[in-house]
Amino acid sequence: MKLPELTRTLTLEGPVTVPDGAGGYGKSWTVLGTLWAEVLPGTGRDRAGEDVTLSTVSYRITVRAAPFGAPSRPVPEQRLREGSRVFRILAVTERDDDARYLTCFAREEEPA
Repeated sequence: MKLPELTRTLTLEGPVTVPDGAGGYGKSWTVLGTLWAEVLPGTGRDRAGEDVTLSTVSYRITVRAAPFGAPSRPVPEQRLREGSRVFRILAVTERDDDARYLTCFAREEEPA
């Protein structure tokens, strides 16, 4: 197996519930750390929207492994940020038998 080239710096962010000032709650993001990563595009697809065709591209993002429960270990519903680009994490799995790397399956989304 070829080793990943961890050449990009991504910021790991986790969701935080915050009061919205009107009795409800909203979602904000807090920085959990910085990870070196390899970002590879997956396959794209088109789906029909109301008046337009929407295109999405999935990504496979490889990072160094961290123990379960560690704040540096990505989990679904967190996100990775590179500047203005935001990748929502959909699933995470070990990339290799020795569990030295993790693969995050993600989808790029518009930052909120």
